[in-house]
Amino acid sequence: MQFTAEMIAGLLNGTVVGDKSATVSTVSSIDGGKAGALAYLTNPKYEQYIYTTEASIVLVDNTFEPKQEVKTTLIKVENVGMCVLNLLEMYNAARPRKSGISKLASISEGATVGDDCYIGDFTVVEQGATIGRNVQLYPQCYVGDNVTIGEGTKIYPGVKIYEGCIVGKNCILHSGVVIGADGFGFAPKEDGTFAKIPQLGNVIIEDNVELGANTCIDRAKTDSTIIRQGVKLDNLIQIGHNVEIGANTVMSAQVGIAGTSKVGSNCFVAGQVGVADHVTIGNEVKIGSKTGIDKNVGDGEIRFGYPALPGMQYHRSFAIFRQLPDMAAKLREVEKRLAKLEE
Repeated sequence: MQFTAEMIAGLLNGTVVGDKSATVSTVSSIDGGKAGALAYLTNPKYEQYIYTTEASIVLVDNTFEPKQEVKTTLIKVENVGMCVLNLLEMYNAARPRKSGISKLASISEGATVGDDCYIGDFTVVEQGATIGRNVQLYPQCYVGDNVTIGEGTKIYPGVKIYEGCIVGKNCILHSGVVIGADGFGFAPKEDGTFAKIPQLGNVIIEDNVELGANTCIDRAKTDSTIIRQGVKLDNLIQIGHNVEIGANTVMSAQVGIAGTSKVGSNCFVAGQVGVADHVTIGNEVKIGSKTGIDKNVGDGEIRFGYPALPGMQYHRSFAIFRQLPDMAAKLREVEKRLAKLEE
């Protein structure tokens, strides 16, 4: 689909500076913009590219004043970031949607499939499963016995959802996600071997959750592992059995949450964070990359490092321990001088 600068300005309540008839059919970054693309300037450090970009149209803030000639058409708007989000959502909604149920899919007679669903090649839907309206199941997905998937959810190729698990409405599960594998539970025996502890619970994923590729969420030993509404998990995240993640919490790649821990709502957890078992993390907590959490964290607190320290304490400590090599050298010099004085 093509849009003119005048049409876009009308949609965004913006003002055109330049050719109102300039057309675009795609979106790009400002430094990689090509003819026919809509670019945007949200970060002042990229301003240099607005004078050289080949993008046909660039969105800028109302306050932007060029320091030299601009060849492209500008659209001035109140909030560039929000306008870009709105345009991307519109563009995504206009993309063709897959439909129909493949003859190569295997759907149990005891399963329920809602209207307007797409089910791709070699996808398996087992006995008692309930697939809501407008669900998209891409090829090679597995939906186990008595699984429930809410309407409007999109599940990409290769996702596996074990028996009894529940996925809410309007969720997105990217390729390789595994929901409901057994929790890591083993009891040591006298002979040094381990007895497997049955994992009899399930996983509940509430509405509007997005799970990145190859993320795994284990079923509970009893009761449920719960991912609350609005949670966004990146790729390669491990959520242990009986964990609960609060609403609208965001986690970056390679985070690991051990069994029976709880993370509050509206938290931000950066990449490669590890959380020990039976730990409680409050609401609106921020945790820096590679931090190890082995103790409870209160609401609104910040943690860095391993073992984790409060934010300002960590930064003060870092200012000291990065100087330790120089301090050690000075200490050795003092020791040498002291030895000579003692002689």
